[in-house]
Amino acid sequence: MAPDPLLPLWSTPVGVHRCAQADEINPLLVRVFRTLRATDDGADPAAAFYASRDDLLQRVHLPEWDALLRFIVDGLRQTVALANQGAWPEATPGLQIALRGVWFQIANRGSHHDVHTHGNCSWSGVYCLQVDDDAQRPTHPLLGATNGVTRFYGPHFNHLGGAHMDFGNAYLQSAHLDIPPVPGQLIVFPSWLPHQAMPYDGATDRVIVSFNASVHAASGSDQLHGYSHV
Repeated sequence: MAPDPLLPLWSTPVGVHRCAQADEINPLLVRVFRTLRATDDGADPAAAFYASRDDLLQRVHLPEWDALLRFIVDGLRQTVALANQGAWPEATPGLQIALRGVWFQIANRGSHHDVHTHGNCSWSGVYCLQVDDDAQRPTHPLLGATNGVTRFYGPHFNHLGGAHMDFGNAYLQSAHLDIPPVPGQLIVFPSWLPHQAMPYDGATDRVIVSFNASVHAASGSDQLHGYSHV
C-alpha cells in the first residue's frame, strides 16, 4: 500500500460539551456568584469586570455546584481520552483528574480578558452560565459577532507576523477560532493554547466559570514508557 501523501501533523484538541442540567443549575449559581462578589471587601461593585479567587472548591457547597463539577470532570475525561488516543499505553485502567483551581468571572460594558495561557496544569476550560442570547448578542452595533466570544489562537498564529503569504500557504491564514458563548456550554482546551475573552457588552452580564486541571494515571504514575530510575 502506498504511503499517505500528506501527514496532517500536530492538530489541536478542543472539546465542546453541553450540560443537560443547565436550566436548573445556572440561575442559582449566578445568584451565588453575585453574592460572593457583593461580599468581597476588595471588589468595586461598580466595576465592569470581576474575577473571583480560584478557591471555589473550598467556598461553595451546594448540590447544584456539585452537579456542575461532575459535568466538568466528565467533559474533561471525554476530551482528554479522545485527545490521547494512540499516545497512552493500550491498557489505561483509569484516570485521576484533579481540579487545580476554579473561579468565576462577571463581565460587561466592553470589558475583556487579554490573550493568555494557563500554567501548572495540562488542561483548562470555561463554562458559560449567563450571557445575552444568540439572537441578541451578535447584533451589537460595534462588537458584532465577536461580542463576548472566546477566541483561540492556534499554533500557526505566530507565523503570520513575518511569513510570506501567498496562495500556497493560505491554510496559515485560518489561525484563530471564535467560539460563541452559550449558557450550559463547556469548552475544554489545552492549557498552552493562547486564548482571550473578547470585549462583551450586553443587557445581561457574561458570567462564566473557569478552571485548571491536571490528569494522571490511576496508578499514580505518569510514566508512559516504563522507564525506571537507576
